[in-house]
Amino acid sequence: MEIKWYGQSCFALQTKKVKIIIDPYSDSIGLKLPLQLTANIVLVTHNHQDHNNVEAISGNNGEKPFRITGPGEYEVSGIYFHGIGSFHDKLEGKERGLNTIYTIDDGNIRLCHLGDLGTGLSDEQLEQIGEVDILFVPVGGTYTIDVAKAVAVIGQIDPKIVIPMHYQLPGLQVDLAEVGEFLEAEGISNKEACEVYRVAKSDLPAEERDVVIFKAQNK
Repeated sequence: MEIKWYGQSCFALQTKKVKIIIDPYSDSIGLKLPLQLTANIVLVTHNHQDHNNVEAISGNNGEKPFRITGPGEYEVSGIYFHGIGSFHDKLEGKERGLNTIYTIDDGNIRLCHLGDLGTGLSDEQLEQIGEVDILFVPVGGTYTIDVAKAVAVIGQIDPKIVIPMHYQLPGLQVDLAEVGEFLEAEGISNKEACEVYRVAKSDLPAEERDVVIFKAQNK
């Protein structure tokens, strides 16, 4: 599997069969997606402008990508998706509404994207999430869980690889914490950022958890 990050919570996942885009954003937030992004499947965790710009993503051969925009179980092109309901804030959605957590399973690697999670996880949510190889977790605070809560949620899920997201970037017109605060909390220094992360099941760490950070591939 090949993973790229475009800033905020937007990732591209390329499997042997399909390309998946998660949470494409509007350029009104100060970042710009690359032109002519294509995908077979688009996931949206919630209906805010920094996560729901599905019109920016084209399909193949003139067809629109298959869109998944909320809780439920889906199978598309041999990839299994489970959308799990959650809240965008501490007041059960009264401030910022609802959020969908997604698990993605290609039969080889199981991923979990937490979207703009605003709370800790319940036992029921953890049971639905299940075992996770790669976890995408927001760490910038303000609109999501902060660093301390992110560390706690990582402990709840216990993934093999953690990919922080939704933190401050040059040009981003949203007030978020820097990723350095999360890395410091995890006891990590001098972490090199990658442009593309390629991973197979055999690459997953057997014991110690790894953290992967990216250079955002936005314009």
